[in-house]
Amino acid sequence: MKTILVSAVALIDVDGRVLLAQRPEGKSMAGMWEFPGGKVENNETPEVALIRELEEELGINTWASCLAPLTFASHSYDDFHLLMPLFACRKWEGSPRPREGQTLKWVRARDLRDYPMPPADIPLIPILRDWL
Repeated sequence: MKTILVSAVALIDVDGRVLLAQRPEGKSMAGMWEFPGGKVENNETPEVALIRELEEELGINTWASCLAPLTFASHSYDDFHLLMPLFACRKWEGSPRPREGQTLKWVRARDLRDYPMPPADIPLIPILRDWL
């Protein structure tokens, strides 16, 4: 089974809310809510991939020094295994805006379970709740 490395972030605003993105129609797991991020390409570190993805998906800029490793997900789907480091980030430039058809929502950590998420993301919720 192929392992896919995806880098994700819990963007945390000044009110302690976390940004979730809803996967748009036409993508796998459409309608599910997830932490922003994306696949790590060849010759990229998870941090570099996340910085690139945040600019592409949300139009914001951040720096590796602002990405704090928090936890990771390791989950087997039917046709691949996902390994996903989750970083916490409280500092970035710009206002997150959907650039790829997704819906964005700022959510309190205690309310994250109210949003349907891919199976790999669900174990991350209690870690974020406890940390925030």
